[in-house]
Amino acid sequence: MSAEAEGVRHIVDASAVTRGPLRATLRTPDGVRIEAVHSPRAAPHTDSVPDTAVVVAHGFTGSVDRPAVRRAARVFARRAGVVTFSFRGHGRSGGRSTVGDREVLDLAAAVRWARELGYARVATVGFSMGGSVVLRHAALYRDVGEARTDAVVAVSAPARWYYRGTAPMRRLHWVVTRPAGRLVGRYGLRTRIHDRAWDPVPMSPVEAVPLIAPVPLLVVHGDRDPYFPVDHPRMLAAAGPAELWLEEGMGHAENAAGDALLARIADWLSAP
Repeated sequence: MSAEAEGVRHIVDASAVTRGPLRATLRTPDGVRIEAVHSPRAAPHTDSVPDTAVVVAHGFTGSVDRPAVRRAARVFARRAGVVTFSFRGHGRSGGRSTVGDREVLDLAAAVRWARELGYARVATVGFSMGGSVVLRHAALYRDVGEARTDAVVAVSAPARWYYRGTAPMRRLHWVVTRPAGRLVGRYGLRTRIHDRAWDPVPMSPVEAVPLIAPVPLLVVHGDRDPYFPVDHPRMLAAAGPAELWLEEGMGHAENAAGDALLARIADWLSAP
């Protein structure tokens, strides 16, 4: 998938911005409706800090209303405006999950909405599947106007596709690839999963990293991640200009990211 081929059409169903949280429905270029929430910064920005929005991309089976996503939004809102959204097939969004492929379109719609809300600078933070999406989005949309990002943080992201080296990933592949697994995903995990294999296979996260520069990139990963061992973040960081944080004792994705780590990420995003 290329950003140019997919286009950058965008429709927002909410027209007014308030000082409190604002819910909206976004429309992706392929016609999927995406639920999104804007939370303004808790305190007004100063002239020394750019007016920044952080767009949060959750992990597989997450959604805009999951407690870990809302907690991350609250921490980020201390330093920036925050846009959260549910990927296709998750929460109240339409469509079915493609497990990281066409989700790039969902993120692009959320980034464009953040810019329409008036933010001068937009950064993306993704967790697990969302981490792979923010990497590919940054590469594909680097030069695509209002859909581009100004900084990227990938937390607990895979470096390569089809990884089955851990028991949690073998279970995830069963959920995604088997009819019975997709039923478990729909009714047990509240995630609607597409029944078609990738065709073509999208650019992998590690292939995307060299295309992101000069946009700043931070890779964050726990040394106790049960899904992806530390060769994944090391491979990502070695693929292009990137800062790598290996977090001692941390598990996987937004559920394992504590408030102190989230605050450090917010500080990194706010640095000049």
